[in-house]
Amino acid sequence: MNKLPSIETSIPLVEEILGEYKAQMSKAYMGYRNHVYRMLHFCFALHRVEGDERKKFIIAACFHDLGLFTHDTLDYLPPSRELAAEYLKDKKKEDWVEEVGLMIDMHHKITEYDGRYRLVEIFRKADLADFSLGLFKGEIPGEFVYEVKEAFANAGFHKFLLQFGTQWFFKHPFNPLPIFKW
Repeated sequence: MNKLPSIETSIPLVEEILGEYKAQMSKAYMGYRNHVYRMLHFCFALHRVEGDERKKFIIAACFHDLGLFTHDTLDYLPPSRELAAEYLKDKKKEDWVEEVGLMIDMHHKITEYDGRYRLVEIFRKADLADFSLGLFKGEIPGEFVYEVKEAFANAGFHKFLLQFGTQWFFKHPFNPLPIFKW
């Protein structure tokens, strides 16, 4: 583990990307925004990043659950990947589509990702740390998890996920958790 990063309360690229979807997310915006920031700080704690790696983490984090809101579905990985791919193509970063797409697609993988892109596993661990409310923090120091959670309030994010997931379950009992992969 490297030196812990400083907590950044505003990252311009996050604000730019998520700002495009603020109205669509409505009341869930602040909870999702803060989830993205918590996740990014956990990525940065797990792996010293700069330059392109940092941008890949930021873009993947912004889009990773976005299909939940834009397509109103718990099976949100495909639309989230599509939104990220469109963004990357628009920014002339076509060569990032596969890696960022895998970061999104594998972020709820139950077992470790051992493919060709190392950022995918770091991203998966960071999301797990936040999704589990810090219960599965891995190599992230508990004090840092606490500081990040203090800086970026939950703002109802996990409550929203629980409510949405419960509604999904009753509508789709034979496909209750489409986002999880082995």
